[in-house]
Amino acid sequence: MPDRSHSRPACQTDAPFLGRGLADLAEQALAHTPAGCGAATTAEAAPDGRGAADPGPTTAATHPDLSPLVSVQLSTGEGPIPEAQDRGCPVGADDLLRDTRWPRFRACALDAGIRSTATLPFECDGLRVTVSLYGLRPGPLEEAARGTTGLLGDLATESLARDRLYRDALAQVDQLDAALRARPVVDQACGIVMHVLGCDPDQAFDLLRRTSQRTNRKLTELAGTVVRTRGRGLERNLIALGRSAASGRDRRGSAPDQDPPRG
Repeated sequence: MPDRSHSRPACQTDAPFLGRGLADLAEQALAHTPAGCGAATTAEAAPDGRGAADPGPTTAATHPDLSPLVSVQLSTGEGPIPEAQDRGCPVGADDLLRDTRWPRFRACALDAGIRSTATLPFECDGLRVTVSLYGLRPGPLEEAARGTTGLLGDLATESLARDRLYRDALAQVDQLDAALRARPVVDQACGIVMHVLGCDPDQAFDLLRRTSQRTNRKLTELAGTVVRTRGRGLERNLIALGRSAASGRDRRGSAPDQDPPRG
């Protein structure tokens, strides 16, 4: 692994804002750890219990040679990063040549010339962050990392968590704004369907919704088409859907009468 004076940040992320913050944190942590030769950071959202898709962790490193060390830990669940996250406290190894706790991570680290490591975990508002420091020589990096790096990690995690919450809030505002702007178009389309079929508002909306599903088109896009064409060209489909829905209701309503009484 090259000398730390030639290190440059290497980000692996689909989230540019978070990735830049992690890259800055890694550089600052390394700058305040004279015994270190490189640093890596990770961030991921804690499970929220809502079943949302997990985009996976975002990572950054001060040198490309450190990225495989992070990847092997995240993929195998073995190493100081997973252990620090599980325990909620710093985890390190003074000499990986003698420390055999994490065989796969150890092999990868020694292959890169790394002899010592320390990982500090942080968490704020559902965002979990780790800062890992690496050294070319044996030594207690964990103690060296507790001071300034611990403070940097706390401040950076709080800042990244606030930024994440802010961007989530902006996304929700954009979604609400889009829904509010689309509502008048959907209402107009419902009015046209009501006029064509002579149905009530709930039935009109239900027909538009089912047409959207059947044609694999967004409801707002379909509503815009109905408004632009004033329903022309859709009458046959809407009437067929309306008759289908009506016959379905009739069958459900008459179903109990079709069963013969039991004596």
